[in-house]
Amino acid sequence: MSGRARLALSAAAATLLTSCALLPLVDQPTWLLELVPLLAVQTGVGAAARRVPLGRPLTVVAQALATVLLLTLVFARQHAFAGLVPGPDTFRYFAGLFRQGSDDVSRYAIPAPLHDGIRLMLIGGVLLIGLLVDTLAVTFRSAAPAGLPLLALYSVAAGLSEGGADWLWFLAAAAGYLMLLLAEGRDRLAQWGRVFGGPPRAPGVFEGGALAPARTGRRIGAVALGVALTVPLALPAMHGGLLERAGPGVGLGDGPGAGGSAVSLLVSLRDNLNTDDDRRLLSLRTDTDDISDLYLRIVSLDDFDGTTWKPAQRHVVGVPGTLPTPVGLGGDVRRGTVRTTVTAADTYAQDWLPMPYPPSGVKIAGRWRYEPVGMALVGDHGQTTRGQTYQVTSLAVRPTARQLASAPQPPAALRREYTSVPSALPKVVARTARKITAGAGSHYEEAVKLQDYFAVTGGFQYDTQVAVGRGAGAIANFLKKKQGFCIHFSFTMAAMARTLGIPARVAVGFAPGTPQADGTVAVNQKDAHAWPELYFEGVGWTRFEPTPTRGTTPSYTQPDTPGTSLPQESLPSGKASSAPSAAASPSARTRTVP
Repeated sequence: MSGRARLALSAAAATLLTSCALLPLVDQPTWLLELVPLLAVQTGVGAAARRVPLGRPLTVVAQALATVLLLTLVFARQHAFAGLVPGPDTFRYFAGLFRQGSDDVSRYAIPAPLHDGIRLMLIGGVLLIGLLVDTLAVTFRSAAPAGLPLLALYSVAAGLSEGGADWLWFLAAAAGYLMLLLAEGRDRLAQWGRVFGGPPRAPGVFEGGALAPARTGRRIGAVALGVALTVPLALPAMHGGLLERAGPGVGLGDGPGAGGSAVSLLVSLRDNLNTDDDRRLLSLRTDTDDISDLYLRIVSLDDFDGTTWKPAQRHVVGVPGTLPTPVGLGGDVRRGTVRTTVTAADTYAQDWLPMPYPPSGVKIAGRWRYEPVGMALVGDHGQTTRGQTYQVTSLAVRPTARQLASAPQPPAALRREYTSVPSALPKVVARTARKITAGAGSHYEEAVKLQDYFAVTGGFQYDTQVAVGRGAGAIANFLKKKQGFCIHFSFTMAAMARTLGIPARVAVGFAPGTPQADGTVAVNQKDAHAWPELYFEGVGWTRFEPTPTRGTTPSYTQPDTPGTSLPQESLPSGKASSAPSAAASPSARTRTVP
């Protein structure tokens, strides 16, 4: 094989290795299998054109035409002459497909579904990079600048990816580039050898010939790869705790309680509870006469690994005109409709939209996307709540005690996802949960016993000065010291519920606000709150309130008579007083306890 052919193969291999960094961006790797033969044909056309030989510009034109034909054959053969030759309809189809791909990129979270638009962007983009690399490294015989398009391809992938194997893709890209440089070096040295070659020497005596520089190049490449592998491991790292980072897009924005992760959201929640400046963040106008159950939900934390609660990575889509019925909600559960207009302060910039749960419709201006699993809206391309006024239609779900107590088992997939408890969770958590719920006849009674343990009978104290806690022992430490605030109570109850086989997650948002003389409801910094949501088939995700002196106890969990945790079935939902107690502090909401 000639040196030019080896260089062309190395250029194609470098492009292919670097394109592997795009794999985490989509949910299927099949596009890479389609890319391999297309990249091979593109490289072969370049090799044939150089062998003819054609001039350098004509070689590039031949490869570009071959690339267009290949893309037409794969994506638009029904819109082309003879299934191969593109025409005006072909390019209009490509334009529409590219617009579809651009919309999908902004609509879906990573990993995105491999729709045709995204597939065209991936394969077409890599073929364009491959053409640039081949042109620079092979046609113009300058491999070093060919690293620029490879770097651009890797940078796009690394900038979008949030996976933990980024170093692996970097090593693959670096190996491809070094292989290209070494191939070019061998080709140049081979040419020098033909010009200045002398009689052959014994093996191992080529100290001044081609072998020594080749060895040096390999050593440099090995050192570079070694540095790339070991330096990241030697850098200081922040290890996970109970509130580990959850990735971009989850935070309280750049207003009060600013942040870009679940850590900053929840740590700033404590800061809001401790602030001396209890400023108003949201003003509500609602058509319900009872605001005791008007919690504003921002986001749900449903990924639990024993030390970390964070939002799972989910796909986001365009906001539907009418939101679907919540998962698990049956037709026999009583419900009402509540309409609420929310106005956010200019100082409150939150990239997740606070809404009553479950929402059935949202009217809001700006760039927003819908996350179907959590039924949440998230800002797109920097969109926040700052100064926004929006209308939310929500359901007031009123399950009975009988419906909750007789709930059947949830679907197996949901149960697996939301009852997952890792081995890192201290054994005392499950042991305590079983002790508290001994004698319960259903998951619902277990949930009520857990709530009552934290809110009433367990001797816990509400204290916002307690540190959030880190590491696997944070929940065990809270159970021992029995002091904390809403984060501790909600996280611990949700973890205990999972150990009992009850699907559980944690919601973050605001407890019901304070009615004002002008008919509005003020939601302030000190109303920031977190609470557990447990899943019951036929009802769906259901709020519980284990934090003492905060929020309102759901009516479906209030006991009928002392000594039992089964509520009266006839009790109406949400009948706690909507007016705050005259003796209550500004940070405390009226709470009905047994």
